[in-house]
Amino acid sequence: MTRIYDEDLAGGMATRAIHAGQRPDPVSGAIMTPLYLTSTYVQESIGVNKGYEYARGKNPTRQALERNVATLEGGKHGFAFSSGMGCLDSIMKLFRAGDHIVCGENVYGGTFRLFDRILRHFGLSFTYVDTDDPQRVADAMTPSTRALLVETPTNPLMRLTDLAAMSDIAKRHQALLIVDNTFATPIFQRPLELGADIVWHSTTKYINGHSDMIGGLAVVLEDELADRLQFILNAAGAVPGPFDAWLALRGTKTLPLRMKQHDLNGRAVAAWLLERLGEDRVIYPGLAHHPHHELAKRQMSAFGGMMTLDLKTIDNARTFLERVRVFSLAESLGGVESLTNHPFSMTHGSVPSEIKIAMGLNDGMVRLSCGIEDAEDLIADLDGALEGI
Repeated sequence: MTRIYDEDLAGGMATRAIHAGQRPDPVSGAIMTPLYLTSTYVQESIGVNKGYEYARGKNPTRQALERNVATLEGGKHGFAFSSGMGCLDSIMKLFRAGDHIVCGENVYGGTFRLFDRILRHFGLSFTYVDTDDPQRVADAMTPSTRALLVETPTNPLMRLTDLAAMSDIAKRHQALLIVDNTFATPIFQRPLELGADIVWHSTTKYINGHSDMIGGLAVVLEDELADRLQFILNAAGAVPGPFDAWLALRGTKTLPLRMKQHDLNGRAVAAWLLERLGEDRVIYPGLAHHPHHELAKRQMSAFGGMMTLDLKTIDNARTFLERVRVFSLAESLGGVESLTNHPFSMTHGSVPSEIKIAMGLNDGMVRLSCGIEDAEDLIADLDGALEGI
């Protein structure tokens, strides 16, 4: 398995982002991690090798990415996968038929789809809970509960979960706390420091930051859990190719800088939208009226560039999405470019309508991923798109 270099923990976040997990190439001295485009490795004799046997299990380019993100998260072991969903599916292979998982009700629609349409047919059971209230979470735990899985901030309703409280509940029930940290990234939120056992990302999003690859990554602290995940990674094989790993590693080098600009733009856009639309239509943890604003200030170091607008009707949402020009209507988030989408039909299209409505998601909502363009251009684009709405 891939373990961090302990000395990399000595640096600050920007230093870690640029240097952690990487060393100059021993052959040429190249400062950038090479692309190791190989499927296998020559061995000196039976059982004698340089630590590599077959590229599904280990690849040096992939290991550099794994160490880098694990160091950013304050973890010990990183595991890169071919997609965010491939990462989550591999994590869920830690469990077996009869196990019960408590899950936040407002998670990415693909997470719900994986659980409801696939994994429950293999004998896993799931209870979906509003994790805003720790008591509801505690009440949902059973003797067969093996994991508590949360996403914070949530997609797309931007709700926060108190991770320290979730850790206390999980530990009392000897369950793993699994946290999707895709929206906040380790730059703004450190779940392992708050008691999480596994942190995972869709590296497609902010970690890569350039909308040119698909990937996922999990980070853990505990060695035994790392051993189990490494076995699953090698046995199930949902691993990225070295070029995707290289692209994500290139992205992490500017992650601290990019996240600062995403946050600055998010705050500026949200403040303008608050004046334009009012409190009941702008969902952003950085605004004082957000119900989890104080938790966001305590648990995160900044608020980021993600927010959701409630335009009240599907017609308003359609008009808005057809008018935007700097923002692009597309799946995904977290790239340098600004994106918007319609969660009811896109990210949560596979979630039954009654469940979406029950959690507070309606077809008049649009999600914004504020990129790193000039804030005044983003605001001007939104102003034109909202005319008459």
